[in-house]
Amino acid sequence: MEIMDQVKKGTTTVGLICNDGVVLASEKRATMGSFIASKAAKKIYQLDDLIGITTAGVVGDAQALIRVMRVEGQLFKIRRDEPMTVRAVATLLSNVMSGSRYYPYIVQLLVGGIDRDGAHIFSIDPLGGNTEEKEIAATGSGSPIAYGVLEDRYTADLSVEAGTALAIQAVHSAMKRDSASGEEIEVIVITKDKYTELSEEEVKEIKAR
Repeated sequence: MEIMDQVKKGTTTVGLICNDGVVLASEKRATMGSFIASKAAKKIYQLDDLIGITTAGVVGDAQALIRVMRVEGQLFKIRRDEPMTVRAVATLLSNVMSGSRYYPYIVQLLVGGIDRDGAHIFSIDPLGGNTEEKEIAATGSGSPIAYGVLEDRYTADLSVEAGTALAIQAVHSAMKRDSASGEEIEVIVITKDKYTELSEEEVKEIKAR
């Protein structure tokens, strides 16, 4: 635990389940203690056609896990001629992390997407704990602030458009008070038809409304 505390990273990522899709959002600041190491860090990655993952923690650990999961997803498609479900991706990922608990991947992840069973978000901790989030989720040092916004304004009948605006607002609020969160906001919208990454201009336009 002492080692994990020494390399703990700050960030803010959020995920929402809407009535017609899933929204994932994050800011782009990467820190090393009080030093801002990057102002354009990527924290949301595409794992499959309709599945994304947000990362908080050690960048190298997150990227290694993503490489593994992308390969596993491709192999599954070749063998079964269909994509893995979101639950299957989250379960496999948690098993990989649980199997490395003595040399843990120091990350906290949100896996979100759409499959034949609908929209899902799973939260996975550094030791492989896997929790299905039915509505909202947030990770990182700015998550308490983000949760305050999400808990206050989230409703089960939220559309993807409204969910996108809420996710941006939650991350933006965290950026105001958490020094480890900042710069631009990255947003991914997943519907039953496509995986879409919003441009910086689109994010700024929604934030300004």
